[in-house]
Amino acid sequence: MNDQIHSDGSGHEHGELGDAEYAEFMELAAQEGFDPEEVEGALGEAGHGPLPVLAVVGRPNVGKSTLVNRIIGRREAVVQDKPGVTRDRVSYEAEWAGRRFKVVDTGGWEQDVLGLDASVAAQAEYAIETADAVVFVVDSTVGATDTDEAVVKLLRRAGKPVVLCANKVDGQSGEADATALWSLGLGEPYPVSSLHGRGTGDMLDAVLEALPDAPAQKFGTALGGPRRIALIGRPNVGKSSLLNKVAGEDRVVVNELAGTTRDPVDELINLGGITWKFIDTAGIRRRVHLQEGADYYASLRTAAAVEKAEVAVVLIDSSESISVQDQRIITMAVEAGRALVVAFNKWDTLDEERRYYLEREIETELAQISWAPRVNVSAVTGRHMEKLVPAIETAIEGWETRVPTGRLNAFLGEIVASHPHPIRGGKQPRILFGTQAGTKPPRFVLFASGFLEHGYRRFVERRLREEFGFEGTPIHISVRVREKRGRNK
Repeated sequence: MNDQIHSDGSGHEHGELGDAEYAEFMELAAQEGFDPEEVEGALGEAGHGPLPVLAVVGRPNVGKSTLVNRIIGRREAVVQDKPGVTRDRVSYEAEWAGRRFKVVDTGGWEQDVLGLDASVAAQAEYAIETADAVVFVVDSTVGATDTDEAVVKLLRRAGKPVVLCANKVDGQSGEADATALWSLGLGEPYPVSSLHGRGTGDMLDAVLEALPDAPAQKFGTALGGPRRIALIGRPNVGKSSLLNKVAGEDRVVVNELAGTTRDPVDELINLGGITWKFIDTAGIRRRVHLQEGADYYASLRTAAAVEKAEVAVVLIDSSESISVQDQRIITMAVEAGRALVVAFNKWDTLDEERRYYLEREIETELAQISWAPRVNVSAVTGRHMEKLVPAIETAIEGWETRVPTGRLNAFLGEIVASHPHPIRGGKQPRILFGTQAGTKPPRFVLFASGFLEHGYRRFVERRLREEFGFEGTPIHISVRVREKRGRNK
């Protein structure tokens, strides 16, 4: 969550700082010996908001995961020489030519489970939902198939920029096969060998042209439409029942069979005089790579719902032990930078012994999100349902909170004086100054005289929460270390 910032120094964004605040901040940076362009780059990067999203789509076994690994520069996406191999995590951060973006590996579809038309549609729908641009991967040794043609129609209907990747071109002899893919009507096919890296640079250059520098905000527009709430959690924890209860009527099919809900269902619901948009998402099964067909797309669409939401309400079955899957779902919401509320369902079914052990589990298993509002509810009886909206409002308030630079630096000065960084190697790094470059979620940039250890950054985050609140929201802290003075002079 907390990363050292690396900037290409391009652009002159200054996040959410006003002009006067920005001028004062840059003067402070100059006094401390920071290069103005580096400071501007750091602010622009920290204040960018959500990264542009690139979806990698294509038929099974055309090399999508191999290409994703090539783009992100490490082997993370599962690669296997068999169609339909999927994985727990489907999105990764990548960087090319100094620009960062998110890569979504959509995996293959199970044609025999869903039928060709339905499965192709599910794949393209996910690309439409989340992507700012799409890389469409085609196996150049096979050529364009009927399935590829179906994907082209759906992608064209989506209106998103598409970069055509002609994969498995391992040498010049294969480039003629790539040229034949002009027939798809998507423009120039880029001949690539994702296995060996051949041609990926040219393709990524085209990707950067297709991706926006600053993506359109997918949530929380200034026009103030209904706030978007994603209900997420394991299958059969009661998400549909909860939605029906807050709506006051049966709007979603409820069935004891886990995984009844396949598609997110958007519902405008009035609570406390406020209209909210609730998204009832399909449950996420324990392991995505064990899913087939519809369940796999349920996971992808849940990820899409989180991407579009402002607040994630994670529903946990309090009658069962907190699972690794519960924690993974929470991590998905935190990494997406969404406000977070944790709702423990079926609370009315607990006896005193289970409540005691659940409290211990929460202390140990969910310690990393102790800042998230917690509500104990019963989707069946409606118990404590009135507490859900105040918890959501609290999380949104924390998510949108911004601390003025002057007040933040006074606070940082107190921290440095009362709790200095431990001495390491005979040196004691110091936080020199900082600013909050953005909100939704709050993003801070700290400028320091040396590397700040992760433990100290966690301490700073904890103190930020104690001083300024930030209840219900993750906090991103980036650190820019001052270059040694005179190095380049």
